[in-house]
Amino acid sequence: MPKRYLLASTTWKAVQETPYTIAILPWGATEAHNYHLPYATDCIQVDYVAAEAAKAAFGRGAKVVVLPCIPFGVQTGQLDIKLCINMNPSTQAALLADIAHSLDVQGIHKLLILNGHGGNDFRQMIRELQPRTRVFLCAANWYQLADRTKFFGESGDHADELETSVMMHIVPTLVRPLEEAGDGAQKQNRIKAMREGKVWSPRPWTKISADTGVGNPHKSTPEKGKVFLDAVIAYLADFLVDFAEADTANLYE
Repeated sequence: MPKRYLLASTTWKAVQETPYTIAILPWGATEAHNYHLPYATDCIQVDYVAAEAAKAAFGRGAKVVVLPCIPFGVQTGQLDIKLCINMNPSTQAALLADIAHSLDVQGIHKLLILNGHGGNDFRQMIRELQPRTRVFLCAANWYQLADRTKFFGESGDHADELETSVMMHIVPTLVRPLEEAGDGAQKQNRIKAMREGKVWSPRPWTKISADTGVGNPHKSTPEKGKVFLDAVIAYLADFLVDFAEADTANLYE
């Protein structure tokens, strides 16, 4: 039986027979992740979360389908790192508009962009595109759907304890031994307001990290990755069920 909630592995016959109402667009990146995780880390993670949440929601009656993952993200601060592949926000916006148009004319009018890369930010794109499409657009960062502090002791946001633990659970064969990993130390901004996160600017990656990581991965375990993913997937599946049932023209009371 085809997995009707996964477009990449589903046939046209199955698609024709399924009255989809929601599409999920996983959006990742292709970039270095310290010395121990693969370049496709963001894609692997977001694909897994999308598929597992869609499976759970589909089993509860939500007609949801996961589109193939977009493998390139915004890497303008990592262009000096070999084979980090950049897709500019303007290119992302054009691609998103084309995908939304395809869904619109095919009668699928709810789209969740499920983001797996910290450099991607779809909010302004949605603000611009929403008045021009009948597709209801929303976005979420999968890694923020559960409180990381309940699962991980180390802070970080790139090839850190969270990402490493998740990858150890999903694809352990692609994770190098932790003794090969750098410590993910991040250099701090000299300007106080920027250091505190109250003023933002893009981070030039090779100036903040010697190993491309941000956050110490050495306490990672697959068990931590599993319980965190379970919480994320349960939350996302609940959202998809609610989203499927919702009248997006009448969301407020």
